[in-house]
Amino acid sequence: MIVETLAPRALEDGAALPGPLLTELTALYASNREFQQLSGDFPDPDAIRPEQVAAALADELAQPSAEVLLARSEGRLVAVAVTLGHHPDPADPDPWLGLLMVHADEHRAGFGRRLAAHVEDGFRAGGRTGLKLAVLENNPKALAFWASLGYEETARRPDLAHGRPCVVLRKSLRGSQALA
Repeated sequence: MIVETLAPRALEDGAALPGPLLTELTALYASNREFQQLSGDFPDPDAIRPEQVAAALADELAQPSAEVLLARSEGRLVAVAVTLGHHPDPADPDPWLGLLMVHADEHRAGFGRRLAAHVEDGFRAGGRTGLKLAVLENNPKALAFWASLGYEETARRPDLAHGRPCVVLRKSLRGSQALA
């Protein structure tokens, strides 16, 4: 698996993502119908359009410390992650993982675990001591996935963007490297 960073400038000043990449990203987002239904991020989970995905990514990259990571296997986009080096709450010292989505055709193939390990290793190498994320309370599969990677519940609160009930999870990055 190869991980590349989507340059923040890719969506600045109305710039468009390259068509083939946007097509791949749209297919990845659309493949996760169950998650899209739970999240409500797109008005119609059965008809996710490229311009909606581009807008969602532009919103993510509007945060100064945001990064979008693209994971490929054999040239095919298999997963995407969005990280925040600093949470919008200045009192929160930990970086956040805002999204990790694996193409539905690749679920249970280890790409999510490997991409999570890549994110953890990157923040660990930068001297960060913990990583947080929020999971929708109505998403037991995601809660089980993150618990299996060593993330522990620290709080329950609505998300900042939409007020949806979430479980906040944290993993200490001290100690050994994550498994890749």
